[in-house]
Amino acid sequence: MTSSWRRRLLYTLAISDPFEAAVRKWSPLEDRAYRLLRRYVAGMSLDEAVGAIEDLGRKGLGVSLDLFGEGATDVEQVTRVVAGYRKAAETLSTLDADVYLEIVPSHLGLDIGLDLCRRQVAQVVEAMPPGARLEISAEEARRTTDIMELTTSLHRQGAPLVATLQANFKRSETDADRLVESGIPIRLVKGAYPEPPDVAHPWGEPTDVAYVRLAHRIHDGGGEAILATHDSVIRESLRSALGPLDIEMLYGVRPEIAAELVERDHSVRIYLPYGDGWFRYGMRRLAEAQGPSLMKHTGNVLPVEPMGGTDE
Repeated sequence: MTSSWRRRLLYTLAISDPFEAAVRKWSPLEDRAYRLLRRYVAGMSLDEAVGAIEDLGRKGLGVSLDLFGEGATDVEQVTRVVAGYRKAAETLSTLDADVYLEIVPSHLGLDIGLDLCRRQVAQVVEAMPPGARLEISAEEARRTTDIMELTTSLHRQGAPLVATLQANFKRSETDADRLVESGIPIRLVKGAYPEPPDVAHPWGEPTDVAYVRLAHRIHDGGGEAILATHDSVIRESLRSALGPLDIEMLYGVRPEIAAELVERDHSVRIYLPYGDGWFRYGMRRLAEAQGPSLMKHTGNVLPVEPMGGTDE
């Protein structure tokens, strides 16, 4: 099986409700899966996440903290999610650490309604400590228009935001222009959601080229670009061409590179997710690494790309 097909298979399993239910139904299998995927998550509780934040801070790394979840389908669920984020925000205000919050819009009700989601996100922003930013994840193409509307409307209300653009999406050049014009910083990821060819460039060289072009487009337009990639060639070439740019990486992925970048006085932020929704995120990490299978993964760290948030 080619790496591309392995990746698609793992991603398909990652978004399969029956597969997740089957794994979680049998405790030994769930425990084994959690041990396998634990390297990518801060833990299931906020206390565990705080411990990871403090550890990363001692290493000179900033953090983007995310409470696992996506695709909320009822208002009560969204209300619980908002309460979780507000608790996290209040906890962050007590820490001497450089921490942003990150949200997945569908986790805060985007699929229920754009206005409802906007109100919920505003509650999270209200609880954030001074100086923190809210990073808004990208999701599948079918949600992108609403995410753009959410981002720009919250920005107009004064929310301190960072948007996320997926380089493989063909619409991202237009979206980049809109965000730059609005003065919204842009975290640039390659993207990892399987999309039809009329929507997205193929993985590999076409997406790599699109990533580089987008970074130049944002920079040349006067915008702030943040490089969320583990691709050292792209990262180093862009920083050489465009000057100092902030970097974002994923928790548990190539930590030795993050440490080396800090030693070179680069600003590095780590995406740090926590909560009981670890399964899908961890499976996506395996998909990005093109691992052979859930139970036979060797644990070797391969270059992977943020998916835009939970999935980045």
